[in-house]
Amino acid sequence: MSTKRVLITGGAGFLGSHLCDRYLKEGYKVICMDNLLTGSAENIAHLMGNEDFEFVKHDVTNFIHVKGDLDLILHFASPASPVDYLEMPIQTLKVGSLGTHKALGLAKEKDARFLLASTSEVYGDPLTHPQKEDYWGNVNPIGHRGVYDEAKRFAEAMAMAYHRYHGTETRIVRIFNTYGSRMRLHDGRALPTFMRQALRGNPLTVYGDGSQTRSFMYVDDLVEGVWRLSKSDYVEPVNIGNPEEITILEFAKEIIELTGSDSEIIFEELPKDDPQIRQPDISKAKEVLDWEPTYDRREGLSVALEYFKQKVLNS
Repeated sequence: MSTKRVLITGGAGFLGSHLCDRYLKEGYKVICMDNLLTGSAENIAHLMGNEDFEFVKHDVTNFIHVKGDLDLILHFASPASPVDYLEMPIQTLKVGSLGTHKALGLAKEKDARFLLASTSEVYGDPLTHPQKEDYWGNVNPIGHRGVYDEAKRFAEAMAMAYHRYHGTETRIVRIFNTYGSRMRLHDGRALPTFMRQALRGNPLTVYGDGSQTRSFMYVDDLVEGVWRLSKSDYVEPVNIGNPEEITILEFAKEIIELTGSDSEIIFEELPKDDPQIRQPDISKAKEVLDWEPTYDRREGLSVALEYFKQKVLNS
């Protein structure tokens, strides 16, 4: 039987590069496609000598051409942090709409299974807690964050339309806050920001009073969830996240303790439309994927700390 081939869009990004590693380990030939807008060649440098790995620099909002058969497409191309999608709102909307359309068109052409990286941001500032997949969300479509939220909501709708109209095999993963190696120090997300500030002895910046909550998942758990979903027959969206909820203020204190820093905490104005609560209901993942996170937050953070120490040292 011929070796299976997977295309990973956004494959040089934080999550995409870890997925490249996993699918190579599972015996796939991997095509990594990225325009390096927010991804980095550094994330995949260790793979460049692998004969089963190919890197293609390409913007997926343009026509995508891949020679030969494809068994699977993982569509992970998108700016994914507030700093990125506030600086690049049009590109964020384009990759969620045009990019998803192009990737789904390729899946249809190749008769390949398609897995969309969606996000907990489709729930917006939720009015239900924890968030289940059947919740339709509370999103401000014209707010600053709306460019990301609505791009992903549109992408989900497009994936389901291809599934229903064309019979394309589609899967949708709704990813909650994920952390680990290959995150950028200045990507604006809470963990790399807190790590950078604490390791440099700078004050940690908490927005609002810090009572807003998040649920943080280690990247290896996310990769395992994606792997299982890509192999499953389940079509509806699935939450993949760690339901262990913590306030941002508590999280900042935890990072200070973990790093041994003497940094203080300062407070700044809460950004508009910043979600007040975020916690996944993972009942569906347990039921259909037999998946749940294996890393508790402190264990994952201890592993990630070594990466951030090196990153700060070399920055």
